[in-house]
Amino acid sequence: MNNRTIFRGAGTALITPTNADGVDYPRFGKLIDWQIEEGIDALIICGTTGESATLSDREHREVIAFAAERAAGRVPIIAGAGSNETSYSVEMAKHAKAAGADALLCVTPYYNKATQNGLIRSYFTIADATDLPIIVYNVPSRTGVNIEPKTYAELAKHENIVGIKEANGNLAKIVETMALLEGRLDLYSGNDDQIIPLMALGGVGVISVLSNVAPRATHELCARFLAGDLAGALELQLKYHALIDALFIEVNPIPVKAAMSAMGFCEDFLRLPLTNLEDAHRDVLLAEMRRQGLLA
Repeated sequence: MNNRTIFRGAGTALITPTNADGVDYPRFGKLIDWQIEEGIDALIICGTTGESATLSDREHREVIAFAAERAAGRVPIIAGAGSNETSYSVEMAKHAKAAGADALLCVTPYYNKATQNGLIRSYFTIADATDLPIIVYNVPSRTGVNIEPKTYAELAKHENIVGIKEANGNLAKIVETMALLEGRLDLYSGNDDQIIPLMALGGVGVISVLSNVAPRATHELCARFLAGDLAGALELQLKYHALIDALFIEVNPIPVKAAMSAMGFCEDFLRLPLTNLEDAHRDVLLAEMRRQGLLA
């Protein structure tokens, strides 16, 4: 069994508030405080939703350090450290440790389309360079490579690799993975529309986009499931299904940035090649947010 569990429940893949001048740290600080006050179980900084792909190296490092200082131990801070270059991931892992992060989220190397052996060697290289626990992030729709079940079984042999954020959407593969792992890695859903299915397979929570706008509800969904209240968890999964769809009506993080702007947590500002949510899609998203009581 895994004895290095980072968190159980809902972790927010947090947006990074930005404007034309850079990162909006006053709003970022208020957002972190609000998430914690709403009962979120962990915060993931500089992931896809945090626009890591368009942050500069300096911004990436500063955002992680700011979040760790602001959270001040109230919830685990999990720093995005994945890259298409393993040596850079090692650098970011070391920086995250020095900055006070509690764990790392490392996406598979993207664009390179590494072999399964290349994935194992890359993750082991990162894990050898840090004592922070690592969550491996599998999202083949973005990276072009999938982590196979037997590869997860190899990764589980390293004591610093402790979890999976699984967003491949293939439940059959996830069943095979969990059968091979026998509890050695914690499983987190990487898709908000599959929280209950993956927790039913032994998962311990979700790394969520939905929880940007609804942290308390997302925490409660996971808490109900973990407490054995399956009907209560299902009620929330189904209640928020339409909002989850709206939050992915265009590529993440375009819709969630628009949603958080409407709630007053940031400007609706994105860096190219990301563009603002199209008007027709914005209408759908905001209407669903109003239906859920998130907007007046």
